[in-house]
Amino acid sequence: MTYRGPVSDTLPDTVRPTPDTGDRRGSVVAVSFVVAVLSFAGVFALWRVFVDTLAGQQVENAALQGALYGQTQLWRVAERVLDVVSVGFIAIVLIAAMLIAAVRRRWSLAIQVAVLMIGANLTTRVLKNWIFDRPDIGIEASYGNTLPSGHTTAAASVSVALLLVVPPRVRPWAAVLGAGYTTATGVSTLIGQWHRPSDVVAAVLVVLAWTAIASALVARAPARASTATGQLRLGGDPMAAAATMRAVLAGLVSVGVVAGAASAFALSHTWDNRADLDAKTEQVTAYLGGAAGTLTASCLAFAVMLVLRQAATSRLPRG
Repeated sequence: MTYRGPVSDTLPDTVRPTPDTGDRRGSVVAVSFVVAVLSFAGVFALWRVFVDTLAGQQVENAALQGALYGQTQLWRVAERVLDVVSVGFIAIVLIAAMLIAAVRRRWSLAIQVAVLMIGANLTTRVLKNWIFDRPDIGIEASYGNTLPSGHTTAAASVSVALLLVVPPRVRPWAAVLGAGYTTATGVSTLIGQWHRPSDVVAAVLVVLAWTAIASALVARAPARASTATGQLRLGGDPMAAAATMRAVLAGLVSVGVVAGAASAFALSHTWDNRADLDAKTEQVTAYLGGAAGTLTASCLAFAVMLVLRQAATSRLPRG
């Protein structure tokens, strides 16, 4: 039987690759490499603009001060969100994800989860503590370098680990959940004045880069199909699954674009009015712009990660 469409990565046996399959896998690896490079470049750009310049520090300090307004009520929720994230939490999720991969008899998937979570969280620690610094140029509340955000990296990497290990039909909803949880964690760090907006967005980009690396590893692995029955096991209606995928991607991109426009407007307004950053209006505008930027980064990053994951695990040629 010839199947015309993407194939689940849960299929159990190795399929003999065709030239078309090899070309497609090579394309996925190439795109994943580009995404990883652009993500790391984005992290550097955020540091260069918002940490290494006086104007950038002024804008983000305004966002930091804007978090004070309404903080008492918001922190009651934000503190609970942040309390979840810890080294123990990351370890538990890593072990759970690897167990799920083992139950599904996907040993390579367990390795991919480990590469993603360890790579992303270790990269954030190295960048924050040993690569980037925060020059002291007289801006109030500097607190040293805090880019990228460790809490946001942990939340995003945990969310992507879930995206990697769940069955294909559940992936779109795992992406939505991941974008929501990452946004909640990132915004909570802003509410508590633990981090600045660029710290949070940089953390999301670090996780995106490592997800791209993991996707490249998946694309390089042999495709799998059932030799016992000669049938492709999709675990559901492929047409319905494709419709769900399109709807989720459209939703994530739409929310990301709208939030991005709001963030760009707010932060550019703050940037242009740096002489008046002691005003409450400017501080709240910068703060809301940073929160919108967090939502933008999370939604668009999880949309890209979902596409990469699907592309990496849909490698059989169309007949």
